[in-house]
Amino acid sequence: MPLLYTIGQHTVGAALRLAWRPTVEGLENIPATGGAIFAGNHLSVADELFLGAVVPRHLAFWAKAEYFTGTGVRGWLTRSVVEGLGAIRVERSGGRAALSAFDGAVPVLRAGDLVALYPEGTRSPDGRLYRGRTGVARLALAAEVPVIPVGMIGTEKVQPIGARMPRLGAGKVTVRFGKPLDFTGRPTDRSSLREITDEVMVEIQKLTGQEYVPRYAPARTGGDDGIPTVGS
Repeated sequence: MPLLYTIGQHTVGAALRLAWRPTVEGLENIPATGGAIFAGNHLSVADELFLGAVVPRHLAFWAKAEYFTGTGVRGWLTRSVVEGLGAIRVERSGGRAALSAFDGAVPVLRAGDLVALYPEGTRSPDGRLYRGRTGVARLALAAEVPVIPVGMIGTEKVQPIGARMPRLGAGKVTVRFGKPLDFTGRPTDRSSLREITDEVMVEIQKLTGQEYVPRYAPARTGGDDGIPTVGS
């Protein structure tokens, strides 16, 4: 685990666990070793914070390419932080540039690390669970690692869309981990990718109890903060 990430676990992570005391279920479904993809619903920016706070292993999140290329003292500091956390660089310009994020994630997963994805591609605007994008299936098949469904409950109350910081006393947070899903050997054609993605979304819904919407969530202006829209 990178040193800076370890420090974050014992500072920011510990503060989150102490202040909100999130309920964690299914922790035994997280493998002790080996790569895996966490695929969760997305209600709030706080999803990342709480996920990182309760997972005992290093979790490689995605960071915008600009964070890796800044200049001056501020740019150096930002670059040092994201690199020190073991973040994966992602381009926000779309097309082949955006797909390079997957190229960067595959060796991370094959080396035995964990990566988090939000198949909806953006935060839910109304608390419902929207159709998943196939990036999670593409990455799982390319890296040959299992997918662990994640259900986040209550984070939209702790940090609603537009709120800059989590709010104390705003609600109870629950994080649920489902059993690993192994898609090894499945075809990589478009219909198979869609089928795998739908299977993942079914498992997420079982964990959260959200109403499912069979269409993509509407994109927010400027994209989702820190979370790439992946898949197709």
